[in-house]
Amino acid sequence: MSNPVQSDKDRVVIFDTTLRDGEQCPGATMTFEEKLNIAAMLDGMGVDIIEAGFPIASDGDFEAVNEIAKRSQNAVICGLSRAGAKDIDRCAEAIRPARRGRIHTFLSTSPVHMKYKLQMDPQQVYELVISSVTRARNHTDDVEWSSEDGTRTEFDFLCRCVEAAIKAGATTINIPDTVGYAVPEEYYDLFKRVRESVPNSDKAVFSVHCHNDLGMAVANSMAGVRAGARQIECTINGIGERAGNAALEEVVMAMRVRNDKLPYWNKIDTTQLTHASKVVSAATSFPVQYNKAIVGRNAFAHESGIHQDGMLKNAQTYEIMLPETVGVKQTSLVMGKHSGRHAFVHKLEEMGHKLAGNQVEDAFVRFKALADRKKHIYDEDIEALIDEGMVSAHDRIKLLSLSVIAGTRGPQRATMKLDVDGVAKIEESEGNGPVDAVFNCIKSLVPHEAKLELYQVHAVTEGTDAQAEVSVRLSQDGRSMTARAADPDTLVASAKAYLGALNKLVMKRQRDVAQGTGAAAAAAAAAS
Repeated sequence: MSNPVQSDKDRVVIFDTTLRDGEQCPGATMTFEEKLNIAAMLDGMGVDIIEAGFPIASDGDFEAVNEIAKRSQNAVICGLSRAGAKDIDRCAEAIRPARRGRIHTFLSTSPVHMKYKLQMDPQQVYELVISSVTRARNHTDDVEWSSEDGTRTEFDFLCRCVEAAIKAGATTINIPDTVGYAVPEEYYDLFKRVRESVPNSDKAVFSVHCHNDLGMAVANSMAGVRAGARQIECTINGIGERAGNAALEEVVMAMRVRNDKLPYWNKIDTTQLTHASKVVSAATSFPVQYNKAIVGRNAFAHESGIHQDGMLKNAQTYEIMLPETVGVKQTSLVMGKHSGRHAFVHKLEEMGHKLAGNQVEDAFVRFKALADRKKHIYDEDIEALIDEGMVSAHDRIKLLSLSVIAGTRGPQRATMKLDVDGVAKIEESEGNGPVDAVFNCIKSLVPHEAKLELYQVHAVTEGTDAQAEVSVRLSQDGRSMTARAADPDTLVASAKAYLGALNKLVMKRQRDVAQGTGAAAAAAAAAS
């Protein structure tokens, strides 16, 4: 965010090229409406310059740039053009409706590009730099010139071209790391030397445009800024050709969080960064990697027990920025196999459960067992686990193990081991399907006359590893008892639910017998 106490010389202009370089990413084409929506979002969050497209590339590109130019409220609307007259004129026509428009023209200057791509000698390129910038300047007083493949350009020739471009009317000079080859030290040195060597360098703003082929786009961008550049060309989520561009959210937050080492400021409303990331991801159908800095799903999520314990004591132990500063509601303590007891108890309390010491220990053991089998633990999983624990704490019949043989070649067979009043019993039974085989095992181990009135299965949470929640209702002698159980294995959940209902029937019968015995004793005492 802008800081009024900082001087204009420390202000960094944010040039967003999501709609141009970002859309050149294979498979990231956006519709006309999506482009307008993203442009409005960028305009609203404080982006200084929106590079809206490459007008000569297609009629669709021209129309999008033209319509964005009509609608822009704050940002400069920029179009990209090659050095040819038709490109520049088409670009000028596209941005004409903008309150403030920019033509961004570029030309390759590296030996390999001049020889093989342009098939021009250095003098021809030099003359084309002058003529293209002059033509663009005749359309608008805001002209940016880029030396494509600038980091692989011979230094003296680069300085000649930069000086000529500024003299011809360029107000912004961009020296891009087009192929992502530079490292921060040499990118810093390049900008420092060019600015010191070009006599009229003070007449233009210098710009960085870094690609991420070696994963150094953001580091290189900040190195250029430290060397005097005051415009960063970047994209939301870092999308762009090949490995992408410097990510807008990363350069912006680097300046904000490490302002002690990067004492620069910009106008971006950082609370909109997460929303912007989601909008661009949806429009391009490019998912954001979970561990992506600033806006990734895991950027403010903690599963490690040590980290969770520290976070619960003080968030600064493992977070260098507040999640709300980038538009994230709150830190997420992700429950999983690495979570510790402290985080588990905190989660229980958040869910409204106050368990005694032994209950917590029992629940934590079962939670760890579930986490070893299931990738994602949701609140519903924990709820089911707690409910099951509370219900089964005093059960006379407990499931110790279960294995089932199922498939197209019947009959299906189940082998079960139960703890019945402290005695382990094992049985193997067949059935008309795996569930029937499981229930037949229970009947053999615990003979009873109860009838199955309800058997229902549904998933507790999403995904193929979701817990199945099974409901079973048994009836006997006019009494009906229902129980539920959850487990990633549907057959295990089925066995637990059946045993839960059976335990309720057994306990109900015991209470009835006790009450009957007590009543008989009382009657005998009264008679005597």
